Amino acid sequence: MRDKKLVASIRDAIISAGLKDGMTISFHHHMRNGDYVLNMVMDEIAAMGFKDLTLNATALFDIHMPLIDHIKNGVVTTLMTNYMSAGLGKQICAGVMENPVQFRTHGTRPDDIIHGRTPIDIAFVAAPQSDDMGNCTGKYGKSACGSFGYAIVDAQYAKKTVVITDELVEYPMVGFTVPEVYVDYVVVVDAIGDPNGIVSGTTRITRDPVGLVMAQTAAKVVEHSGLLVDGFSFQTGAGGATLAGAKYLKDIMLAKGIKGSYVMGGITKYLVEMLQAGCFKTILDGQTFDLDSIDSLRNDPRHQEVSLYHYAGPNAPSCIVNSLDTIFAGATEVDVDFNVNVHTDSNGIIMGGSGGHSDICAGAKMAVIITPMFRNRLPMIRDRVTTITTPGKDIDVLVTQGGVAVNPKNVELKARLQAAGLPIVDIHELQAKAERMTGKPQPIRHGDKVVAEVIYRDGSIIDRIYNTL
Repeated sequence: MRDKKLVASIRDAIISAGLKDGMTISFHHHMRNGDYVLNMVMDEIAAMGFKDLTLNATALFDIHMPLIDHIKNGVVTTLMTNYMSAGLGKQICAGVMENPVQFRTHGTRPDDIIHGRTPIDIAFVAAPQSDDMGNCTGKYGKSACGSFGYAIVDAQYAKKTVVITDELVEYPMVGFTVPEVYVDYVVVVDAIGDPNGIVSGTTRITRDPVGLVMAQTAAKVVEHSGLLVDGFSFQTGAGGATLAGAKYLKDIMLAKGIKGSYVMGGITKYLVEMLQAGCFKTILDGQTFDLDSIDSLRNDPRHQEVSLYHYAGPNAPSCIVNSLDTIFAGATEVDVDFNVNVHTDSNGIIMGGSGGHSDICAGAKMAVIITPMFRNRLPMIRDRVTTITTPGKDIDVLVTQGGVAVNPKNVELKARLQAAGLPIVDIHELQAKAERMTGKPQPIRHGDKVVAEVIYRDGSIIDRIYNTL
């Protein structure tokens, strides 16, 4: 006789899963800024009177601003995440939480869950399609979000897993990602989110002339690095300049007839176009960023979804990032020791997080950072970054509109790029050039309360973020 997993409401699921004060609950962010599920669940939990919860979310966006009230009311007292948008970040930096936020990387988070360092009591999975036994996926449904890379480990390792869906299909569903064996309860709601909310303004190629110059230069760095050969593997971030860099790299690969192995990352239509053009054999997809990419994942067997542990688990027997040749990534700041900040702005306000930044830079043979010398009259190359996200030892090249700086550890790479005629300059020279245009910034003022800890992929605290004044 079949199990009865279907329950009538989120409240019934919370009761059935046995939530108690002090427990840890988790959420994934495949719906990004279109997510409804976290707010629905937290509002119900608050209404039921629960307190002192740990919330472990893969990322938090401004749609989740109601979470601040749950923090102020003591419903949530510990917060773990890999990324936090600026609206929430400003509140955290104002000191709204007693305990520091714990920032992990996309690889460290599932690794800590699997190995019992951050166990989950109840995982809430927002599923665009599910059957009544909990076989579910993000590939199909009216709220399709694409890859389920973040949800896989949560569902598998949580003590209880609740699937929340807005499209129930006949058992067994075809094309599931998470199988029923990991699911305890299923709830049907009117809407789990707005699929258009997964599309960020940063997931489009820049039209800024400065960004395009940097992108062209970054592609030439790869071309002359010695790594661009058949079997080449690549990941790019979702920023406008890094996506433009991927577009220029595509042109070079087609002109040279290079057949790459795999491309990965937050997947956009630009990477799908590289697959379709024959630049790569496969896409490995942990997070799908736009609707064209969702369609590709549904219909092209060469486009494969992977869990974030498979992507970047630092203690896994192997993981995908460790086979990468080259990555493009952005930065809010870089310092003269090549340390990179993507957690805070230059005033120390949280407006991001490592995500996979530290993972891919550590794993790739060549990590290329693309960032302008200055933004809004502030230099982006500092004596020391406001917050260290990724240590300089993992960065190989910095590309700006004023030239290319190569980490001094890469003597052979620097010689290759100089021989190719690229504008190679010392990073101190780039810093001086930027400061001649902007002036030297004043040190930021902050308090002595730690509002967040930045946890590197080896589990160490690489930096701390303090309250703003």
